[in-house]
Order: sequence, then structure tokens, then C-alpha cells
Amino acid sequence: MDTVTVKELSSREEIRQGYPVMSQLRTHLDEHTYLELVLEAKEVDRYRMFALMEGEKVVAVTGFKPMTTLYYGRFVWVCDLVTDQNCRSRGYGEKLLSYVHKWGKGNGFESVALSSGLQRTDAHRFYTDKLEYDKVSYVFKKSLT
Repeated sequence: MDTVTVKELSSREEIRQGYPVMSQLRTHLDEHTYLELVLEAKEVDRYRMFALMEGEKVVAVTGFKPMTTLYYGRFVWVCDLVTDQNCRSRGYGEKLLSYVHKWGKGNGFESVALSSGLQRTDAHRFYTDKLEYDKVSYVFKKSLT
């Protein structure tokens, strides 16, 4: 493994560099819509995006936002976490999520939470068995269109 580093994707061009990996998780988004949504979320919702870089190559991407609710208190909500399909099983997802944990703790947050699609059983094992996340709720969604 080459040297891996974590880099915040802040500028429009940096965010664009994350698209090829993010699109493997968010398959419904074209690049234009992805850019619009990330930029809006950064502006209005404190969304942050980070990439795990192997040299100059993006190998994993996460997007998260600091939140406060009555249920969780002050916490970090991981909106997106994906490792490039050609780079899986190398510890990249764990390394990037560990970075989120450190970022949260260093910024005074009490926990990290996320949701994962029902069909993603491998991801569920990763979160519960490897990273010791607790299953605490179901997430429900209703379309308004």
C-alpha cells in the first residue's frame, strides 16, 4: 500500500474528483446533480466531504455533517461512505471512518451515527462486527413527490 492520506474535498474541482467513487454508492446522481447537492449541503447544512487518497488517487470518500438532536445530543451523521470497488477489502473504509471518529471527538461530538440500506448486509457486518456500532433504530422514508 502506498502512503494513504485523508484530504478534505472543499473546492468545486476537489469535490468533482470524488465523484467517480461516490457514484458507486449514489448511482442515481449524475455529476452535475452531485456537485449541486454537495455544494448546497456544504453551504446550508455544514456537510463536510473527505477522501482517502492513495498517492493522488481517491480510493474512498465520506460525507458527514455535525448535528444536534434531542435523541443523540451532539453527534456526527455519516451521510455517505464508499470505497472504490477496485480497492475494497484493504482497510480503506475503516481508515476513513476512523478519521471521522477522531474528527468528531476532536470537535466535541459525543457519537457517530449512520444508516445503511437494508440490502447491504456486508456493510452491516462491517459496522457491527468490525467497528462495534450498535443497531439503535430503523430509518423510515416517505416520498413527497
